[in-house]
Amino acid sequence: MSVTQQQVLEALASVKSPRGVALTNANVLSPIAVSDGKVFFSINVDAAEARAWETVRAQAESVVRALPGVASAMIALTAERKAGAPQPHRHAPSQVPSRAAGQAQGHSHGVAPVAAHRPPPNPGGSPMARQSDIPGVAAVIAVASGKGGVGKSTTALNLALGLRDLGLRVGLLDADIYGPSVPRLTGIREKPELNDERKMIPIQRFGLAVMSIGFLVEEDTAMIWRGPMVMSAITQMLRDVAWGTLDVLVVDMPPGTGDAQLTLAQNVPLKGAVIVSTPQDLSLIDARRGLAMFTKVNVPVLGIVENMSYFQCPHCGTRSDIFGHGGARHEAERLGVPFLGEIPLHMAIRATSDSGNPVVASEPDGPHAAIYRAIGAKVRDQLKGATAAA
Repeated sequence: MSVTQQQVLEALASVKSPRGVALTNANVLSPIAVSDGKVFFSINVDAAEARAWETVRAQAESVVRALPGVASAMIALTAERKAGAPQPHRHAPSQVPSRAAGQAQGHSHGVAPVAAHRPPPNPGGSPMARQSDIPGVAAVIAVASGKGGVGKSTTALNLALGLRDLGLRVGLLDADIYGPSVPRLTGIREKPELNDERKMIPIQRFGLAVMSIGFLVEEDTAMIWRGPMVMSAITQMLRDVAWGTLDVLVVDMPPGTGDAQLTLAQNVPLKGAVIVSTPQDLSLIDARRGLAMFTKVNVPVLGIVENMSYFQCPHCGTRSDIFGHGGARHEAERLGVPFLGEIPLHMAIRATSDSGNPVVASEPDGPHAAIYRAIGAKVRDQLKGATAAA
């Protein structure tokens, strides 16, 4: 039995906006996408009212997930401040606006602006006050890069496999919302199921618990999402997944230093970040930005990996430093962060990644698997050191 858009709309009619209007009449819904029991849409509101609408978003998600035929639902709250709009006036807790005042502000029925009902800010005003651990997950680490095209996702997957080979229970979250690569890198085609608590169950592959936004959408779907939608999706992928008991959750981040990185840092207490770069100067400039961002949000940098470090001809053995060599090592020394290792530019790594059978799993006794395990050992040792220091 497959759910339809009309059924979703009928269910959403029972959800009320903060002013008591049926959600379907509030002029805030994006087009509703329904595919194979998966439902996606956003609720678009003014930024000044976003916090008050979060409860509405949660209610909408709950009623949609309860519909027969719905396997999963992802509902994002997007918010934009209207151009030229004044900052909302906040009433003191003891003040209740009169009917006349409400009408003067453009709101009927004497109802104050939704923004007036927003809860107080986080203690100390720090967004990090929202951090909370993921039950059962001992450590969360981010694999990040300042720019795309440096092999970050391949590195994240093989690093997770290297940590697995060291005896750790490992999960992999593909948080690259705009370009999820993990489905292709792992060869996973099936969709996640839901447990009795309506949480998604990670798909097991290569001894890893794997989750990706790419499992929920078609591979060629363009992910054209605003910042708030990205933040909502990443929060769901962290919190609405039954991760079980893990020693390490490796998070493959989108490239750059934007909403996704900040959402992760503000949502969970990250144990550290691994920065992936190629040796060339252009990549290193962006890697510095990524490192600086994690430093600003008090996330320890576990180290820098130099990917595509060199190419060695498989026929004649001649080594070529296509992108230069040693740049990431020198940058790590200059910045005072660990250098985790060099990964060569090699056809085996590329071919196994494209085929969905990563090199650490397909060639466990080969030289490339040994490199990833050595990097994993350095990451593991730093995590142990951080735990002991705490």
